[in-house]
Amino acid sequence: MTQMDAALRGEVTEEMAAVAADEGMAPGSLRRLIASGRAVIPANVHHDGLRPVGIGEGLRTKINSNIGTSVYDTDMGKELEKLRLSRKLGADALMDLSTAGDLGAIRARLLGEWDLAFGTVPIYQAMAEAGDIADVTAERMLRAIEDHARDGVDFVTVHSGVTLDAIPLVRKRILGAVSRGGAFLLSWMMAHGEQNPLNAEFDAILEMAREHDVTLSLGDGLRPGGIPDNTDEAQLHELRVLGGLTRRARAAGVQVIIEGPGHIPLHRVVENVRLEKEACDGAPFYVLGPLVTDIAMGHDHITAAIGAAVAGAAGADFLCYVTPAEHLRLPEPEDVAEGVIALKIAAHAADIAKGVPGAYERDLAMTKARRDLDWEAQMALALDPDKARRYREESHIKTEECTMCGPYCAIKMFRGGC
Repeated sequence: MTQMDAALRGEVTEEMAAVAADEGMAPGSLRRLIASGRAVIPANVHHDGLRPVGIGEGLRTKINSNIGTSVYDTDMGKELEKLRLSRKLGADALMDLSTAGDLGAIRARLLGEWDLAFGTVPIYQAMAEAGDIADVTAERMLRAIEDHARDGVDFVTVHSGVTLDAIPLVRKRILGAVSRGGAFLLSWMMAHGEQNPLNAEFDAILEMAREHDVTLSLGDGLRPGGIPDNTDEAQLHELRVLGGLTRRARAAGVQVIIEGPGHIPLHRVVENVRLEKEACDGAPFYVLGPLVTDIAMGHDHITAAIGAAVAGAAGADFLCYVTPAEHLRLPEPEDVAEGVIALKIAAHAADIAKGVPGAYERDLAMTKARRDLDWEAQMALALDPDKARRYREESHIKTEECTMCGPYCAIKMFRGGC
């Protein structure tokens, strides 16, 4: 029985009870959100030791950290360091996007080290194993999904909204398709002259997801990769298809989240959140950033955090981090750390705006700690206490103020004079 099945039957599962306690909400309220599809708990029945995470309406805005090998770097030690940093800095979910090496062994090792929601993109394995688009069959794609489900993956990205009808729409763009999965499926359809198997065989995917209680992350294979292509016909066509697939999944008792656009100008971020919520009946929205400008190479974690804060405040539920290495290279561990922190800041800012319980209270506590010049309390409340502590210690100051104002500390002057 899936989490959605239980919710629809009026039952509160162990996972629902744990998430409700973590979020500070009534279990019955969470159950109703799960039943409606407006919140999900990715919890594969084979993921031993999982600490369940809730994603969706009324819950804290969650963030995801992407790691994984490439053909240019298969250092497993480095990927494990990225995983450890993601955990330390507060990522709520981890995705393995590996495309090189022994993918099954890499996935098993990372999954064994991670006790929160864990995601993958199974067609990456189908692509890597086949080596050539001509050799990838529909059966191979479906088998990859089944393998990941059996291994304990909690949510899988399936680009089921990329269809033959989208090809002429994508050709109108400046940049075309920038999603690896989307580009692969577009190329596959053009090479084979057939419909995307992840769309044509969606009922088979639903059966697999239901058997293992895998949450489907309906991928944005046609997301815009540049500001000029934002919110275009191709993107909106895919979103409409995903809306229909969302309703089919819910009817099958399968949990769904919707992946959202990459490059969206700031003034259209709220509109994009609204469009997804309307098209997909309030399904949790999982956005990559969005990046609000194309010209911040080397600083795209900042670009993404700006868009993510606005998207989160408007109702996006799950934020995929972007690192400073975006568009340039495979991220190093330090890039992962920068990406996680940037999106944690965005998520918390969004939670204050949304009135999520506990968010404002943390800032209130920080304000009081600053009033009192209580540095230990400030460090404990900081999103990145290690960096805050290092900056404080490197100043070598022995008095209670900082080296910015020194004896002219505004807080001390106000406290002494008023």
